[in-house]
Amino acid sequence: MKRLVKTYLEKPELAGLILLVLLVVIFEIRSNGVFLNQDNLRGMLGILPETGLVAIGVTILMISGEFDLSVGSVFALMPMSMAVLMVEGVPFPLALLAGLVVCAVIGFINGYVTIWFEIPSFITTLGMLFIARSLTIVVSGGFPPLLPADLPNWLFTSFVGPGHMFRMSFLWFAGIAVLTSLMLSRTNFGNWIKATGGFHPAAASMGIPTARVKLACFMLCSMLSGFAGMLQVLRLGSPLPSIGEGLELQAVAAAVIGGASLAGGIGTVAGGIIGTILIRIIDNGLVLSHVDANWFKFAIGFLTIFAVVANAWMRKRAKAIKMEG
Repeated sequence: MKRLVKTYLEKPELAGLILLVLLVVIFEIRSNGVFLNQDNLRGMLGILPETGLVAIGVTILMISGEFDLSVGSVFALMPMSMAVLMVEGVPFPLALLAGLVVCAVIGFINGYVTIWFEIPSFITTLGMLFIARSLTIVVSGGFPPLLPADLPNWLFTSFVGPGHMFRMSFLWFAGIAVLTSLMLSRTNFGNWIKATGGFHPAAASMGIPTARVKLACFMLCSMLSGFAGMLQVLRLGSPLPSIGEGLELQAVAAAVIGGASLAGGIGTVAGGIIGTILIRIIDNGLVLSHVDANWFKFAIGFLTIFAVVANAWMRKRAKAIKMEG
């Protein structure tokens, strides 16, 4: 039992990985072999980066001890801002840069208000959720603008690889996942993030600039969400004002299912990705298994509660073991 608890606390994403393998086997059997065929995998991998990037940002922010409920609205606002600028004749690279700046500003505002006014990030980002969503509709005038025909879609949405299994967006996702994972596990800044979320007073007393660490995490979270929104818009071919609705809750659920602690200080980028894959697998697997799609939200809710309960139980066991020792 001691070894199990120790392994879980060191690798909290392992529980999600075991569940992932189990669900793949179940859905492959239930779907009569359709679940793991090439066409179905291509479809799942094609949309995974759009939710996966948001989950990475939310996971890193949760490790620092904060939340962001505005990511779904930023997901829609960034590509809408880009589309409006391009309609006015702004080149794609400059429009992309401007969109990322908008995301960074929103992240900065979220962090500044949360930290300097000592307001719970839940409240700050809930307000920003409505603000950013309203701005998306106002900027668009209620109608999605037409995207220029000369966009570099090949750089973001074209299929590549053996059998055209992956979109270019997956390569962007994989690259960002590797970089953020290395940042979190191999750099001083990553250690600062975990220390800030793990025990803020101790981190501050050690000289860690906790306010700047959290601010950077808020900005990174917003920028990843906006970039993910751009990927979806380029795939769909239209910047719809309604995209990203409910995405913030799925991202938080993915982070928690992947082992991130609601109290901060614990979690990994790999865990957030595993949580995202689990959500996508459940969504796709239920359809292929001819199960009523309305059970999807039930399954995500159950997994989220189960993950929180499991995390709490494991940490209580760890404390008890230490006391016995």
